[in-house]
Amino acid sequence: MAGDGKPLPVLLFMNIFSFFKRKNRIEEAADLPMKYLIVGLGNIGDEYDGTRHNIGFRVVDALAKAQGADFQDKRYGFVAKTRVKNAELVLLKPSTYMNLSGNAVRYWMQQEKVELQNVLVVVDDLSLPVGTIRMKQNGSAAGHNGLKNIAQMLSTENYPRLKFGIGNDFPRGAQVDFVLGKFSPEDNKVVDEKALVAVDAIKAFCLSGIQFAMNHYNGK
Repeated sequence: MAGDGKPLPVLLFMNIFSFFKRKNRIEEAADLPMKYLIVGLGNIGDEYDGTRHNIGFRVVDALAKAQGADFQDKRYGFVAKTRVKNAELVLLKPSTYMNLSGNAVRYWMQQEKVELQNVLVVVDDLSLPVGTIRMKQNGSAAGHNGLKNIAQMLSTENYPRLKFGIGNDFPRGAQVDFVLGKFSPEDNKVVDEKALVAVDAIKAFCLSGIQFAMNHYNGK
């Protein structure tokens, strides 16, 4: 008899049963795909389509096209879902307009139960040459209203982002017009090519982690 009054064979069976039950739970959890929220920032409406400020939309559109995924009009944004190997990707284009992007990000993080480190925000960057990409684990908003609102709504700046260069070839005082303007035909060719590089960087982020993605794609 064991100390708790149960016969040893019964106690042994209970221990073995408990072990395999825990083992099955661990294996089931391991089989679940990791989920990622990929957010492309931009403004909705025909007047903003193709503008430099909407490069986040453009990159996420390229990812959806490569995966054969379709966007649906949902709460706070347009959402598409796809899978890359063992990673489940939720693609989001907020319909809140740029300055309120955080509302959409927070809602879809909660809705899809995505951890903060698995959120990747794709955003335009004036400090980078056209088409240059740079992934970061965190950082300040650097004056970007979309990033400011996301940080405000999430109460942190510690979320990954993929910055896509749009250049800064504008005269003093003309930043707003430049950002809300469209790429030249020459720059458009570069953007189309580099959007596909950004798509590969996003996949690398989801499959191999942010450090791998930064090492292999930053500056390209």
